[in-house]
Amino acid sequence: MKKIFKYFVLVLSIAMAGAFTACVEEVNPQEEELVLGIKVFSPTKVVPGTQMTINGTCFEGVKEVVFPEGISVTNFKLVGDGMIRVTVPNGIVPGTIKVRKDGEEAESRLEMTVGNPVISGYSKQPGETVNGGELLSIYGKDLEFISSVELLDADGNPSVITDDEFYRKGTSTVMIIIPKKVYEGTFAGKVSTVNGKVFTMPELTYAPAAEEGHWETVKVPIWTNDDPATNGAVSWSSVYRFSNENASTGEEIYAIPMDVWEQMKTTTFYIDVEATDPQVRVTNGWWDSNYADDFQPGNEAMVDNGDGTWTITVNLADNPDFVATIDEKHILITGDRFTPLMIYFTEDQWVGGGEGHMELQKTTIWHNDDPATNGAVSWSSVYRFSNENASTGEEIYAIPMDVWEQMKTTTFYIDVEATDPQVRVTNGWWDSNYADDFQPGNEAMVDNGDGTWTITVNLADNPDFVATIDEKHLLITGDRFTPLEIYFAEEVWVGGGGGGSAKEVVIWNNDDPATNGAVSWSSVYRFSNENASTGEEIYAIPMDVWEQMKTTTFYIDVEATDPQVRVTNGWWDSNYADDFQPGNEAMVDNGDGTWTITVKLADNPDFVATIDEKHLLITGDRFTPLKLYFLE
Repeated sequence: MKKIFKYFVLVLSIAMAGAFTACVEEVNPQEEELVLGIKVFSPTKVVPGTQMTINGTCFEGVKEVVFPEGISVTNFKLVGDGMIRVTVPNGIVPGTIKVRKDGEEAESRLEMTVGNPVISGYSKQPGETVNGGELLSIYGKDLEFISSVELLDADGNPSVITDDEFYRKGTSTVMIIIPKKVYEGTFAGKVSTVNGKVFTMPELTYAPAAEEGHWETVKVPIWTNDDPATNGAVSWSSVYRFSNENASTGEEIYAIPMDVWEQMKTTTFYIDVEATDPQVRVTNGWWDSNYADDFQPGNEAMVDNGDGTWTITVNLADNPDFVATIDEKHILITGDRFTPLMIYFTEDQWVGGGEGHMELQKTTIWHNDDPATNGAVSWSSVYRFSNENASTGEEIYAIPMDVWEQMKTTTFYIDVEATDPQVRVTNGWWDSNYADDFQPGNEAMVDNGDGTWTITVNLADNPDFVATIDEKHLLITGDRFTPLEIYFAEEVWVGGGGGGSAKEVVIWNNDDPATNGAVSWSSVYRFSNENASTGEEIYAIPMDVWEQMKTTTFYIDVEATDPQVRVTNGWWDSNYADDFQPGNEAMVDNGDGTWTITVKLADNPDFVATIDEKHLLITGDRFTPLKLYFLE
């Protein structure tokens, strides 16, 4: 019997306990309406000037809030009988807080901690240029307490960006958008904190943004035909058959991840084909149900792009009877006289004018495609996530291992729909929490102003919790909210002047360069494809990505001063090209201690022929690989 059933009674009892302890943590539940008590307070980390909310019972008549070392505050706001809002005073130190009224006193169980904002750097260095509309990042510690940034407006007068206008605000990073009409010239801005600290920014050269800009529709690939010559044109064949991951037989051309599959069933996607006079049929793999009449020139859902390709618009939700067949029977793209090139979603992105700007773009881990059915959270276990290897089939989604490992080491985000949420990130056995529950007022929880909230999570902040989740899964629970999406986010430079955008699609990221180490003719950075994995390589690359690497350009970023980089195979008996060293035209010095190498393996077919079996090795001397990626 699966372990999940072994612990069923324990989980259920802890879940019920969680539902109560989340509401009453400091007093006996039977006495909560009878005695003075503190349940929780938020935020738990503060600096002088922070607005703190204290929740509890019997607050009517409270005359003072007492902070550590006996610092008493009598000027506070009583909100009903169960909430106090108070401004944190000067002179505080870590410790518990108390509330007092005639003859009674209550003390918090948890201790308040005290922050100390420190800025360690910026994404721009002194003398560099920053453009209006561009994102500027501030790095450091306890940066949630930054309250404003002061720059100069177009006329040279002080212009203050308050924290509610920040693009992203977290403990270690704050991002601001430079106003489009910033002063044109060189000056040093100021950063202020809640507790009155003022930091002087580096002297940067500011340039206002051009006024023009436009929306641009970009493709979000589901599947790309990386070898159309081999896969062939369609002539009433079954080559281009697609399943979902769970229904894969190994005979389809591609097994689509479940979250993408569910999205395809409910939202519009597109098929690009190469043809002169195509007849395209979208049917199921058993040929017993069609989505619609065959697409042919003249069909309004089929557009001639004028370059030998056609785009077909598909919304499967228009035919529920067809959709009901495909989980079991797959999707087949067949017909005559065409070759499928790509299946994709689209999304609109704003491309600003001037010299461009940085955008924060999402990489979705999981999307709640049916929030009405999955339901809101009320101390339930619905939104439980495992990794692929630990899946029991009962979680809402099994996360691929490479994504799971990335979630354990880098920041990700959770969007929820709610008015007054209480969000707990715990494990599936309810015996370890990542952090205190997220509630309004928590610095890692941002109100987006549209009925949704964004929570910033970095599991690496709690190694003891991370150690539990491979076996015990990851659970998002609490009360009064519905999870919408879990995602990573990255800064992407979007060029202006109608120039479009270039987006990094990461193949592999070196999440622990210190441990993995620098290269000195070593074999550490060896990559296989999933099918040829021995478990000894640093990363096994999914087959569709591996095939794309063999046919299209990708890039390697390395950290180094004077690198010598060799791209060889894991048996060291064939090299892709001469070693890359400074002066090589395919190797660019980025000027920040990193270099970017351009690789197109297809330029050396003999080398490509070796790597399926013998793997791909990045070796050489005097450098550390940082990431492998495509640009699209």
